[in-house]
Amino acid sequence: MKRVILQKDREFSIRHHHPWVLSGAVKFIDGGTPENGETVAIINSANEVAAIGAWSGGSQIRIRAWTFNPDEIPDAAFFSRRVETALLARTHLDIFEPGRAGRVINAESDGLPGVTVDRYADFLVAQFNSAGAHRHKAEILDALREQIPCRGIYERTDSDTLAYETLEPSCGVAWGEAPPDLVEIREDNRRFLVDIKNGHKTGFYLDQRANRELVTRYARGADVLNAFAYTGGFGIAAALGGARHVTHIDLSRSALELAQRNVELNGLPLDAHTFTGENVFEALREQRDRGLSFDLVILDPPKFADSRATVMRATRGYKDIALLGIKLLRPGGILATFSCSGHVDAELFWKITAGAALDSGRTVRILHQLRAAPDHCTVPSFPQGEYLKGFLCSVI
Repeated sequence: MKRVILQKDREFSIRHHHPWVLSGAVKFIDGGTPENGETVAIINSANEVAAIGAWSGGSQIRIRAWTFNPDEIPDAAFFSRRVETALLARTHLDIFEPGRAGRVINAESDGLPGVTVDRYADFLVAQFNSAGAHRHKAEILDALREQIPCRGIYERTDSDTLAYETLEPSCGVAWGEAPPDLVEIREDNRRFLVDIKNGHKTGFYLDQRANRELVTRYARGADVLNAFAYTGGFGIAAALGGARHVTHIDLSRSALELAQRNVELNGLPLDAHTFTGENVFEALREQRDRGLSFDLVILDPPKFADSRATVMRATRGYKDIALLGIKLLRPGGILATFSCSGHVDAELFWKITAGAALDSGRTVRILHQLRAAPDHCTVPSFPQGEYLKGFLCSVI
């Protein structure tokens, strides 16, 4: 096994079990340049093995640690144990009940960097978004099919981060049956049709499940604006919570067509829903200029910042929509605003929301600080795992 020796002043993170070694932390390599995804030993300044990880020569994240136990080797038994412990962490959740959906493997937070696996009823959807995950795909797939009853595993390795890992997209049936075009799932009292072959992420925003349930408490009798609606998740939750009318806005008309089908699937009257296929920023300004107002505004945009270089632009975008959302609320209305950009941390998102509240000239009170659902569990040594953050606010 090749040995990667760290700079003495760059050992802090790996010593505290953060799973990433950045390129600038590498002092030299003993044994020659590793292949992409090759297992390497991470060596500290005391000449000790601090971790075992996977090399990624083209990425700023040069090594992702598999384990901090120098006696462990990433082989079939190792990946089987990792899947087993991930399932154990979710023992008390309902994601394995018939027809349910949820996250089974949450990448670094489950000790499998680059690997995400979601369950949709009888099918698993897997992503292998790191060089190490790609190299050990076969062993990981074997562990999944052996431990999780399912009809098939579908691969969706198609994220925009693959170029950094010098990997090509890979989508298709990885094992078992091909999934149907739409898979029906149950989420609490809600039902959804999910396109796991082509939909965003692995088909659905599973991380928002708990937040959708929370929104139902504030929806009774409300006129609701569901911005960045995708396939209707938040809007349908609000409608089932007793909302009077829901306006869904999304640029994707195909997503809104599926949102309409999901409204019908839940037995809700279509005439209580409006579907607007427009750019959300433009649509919000149009609503404001027309003097429209709502009791509940939900802002759940896609990732605005995919790198540190785009954080400032993302900050402006988040503030713009928050300001527009606040202005569209009636006195006593509720704003639910989110960011799923990992490069926008919780402190910055707090400042963005505070800035929008100040510029609006209205009183905004935070009622709930929001995060991803419990199946998207994280570990304390990896704060980047807390990518989803949000606030539910009362606006006076």
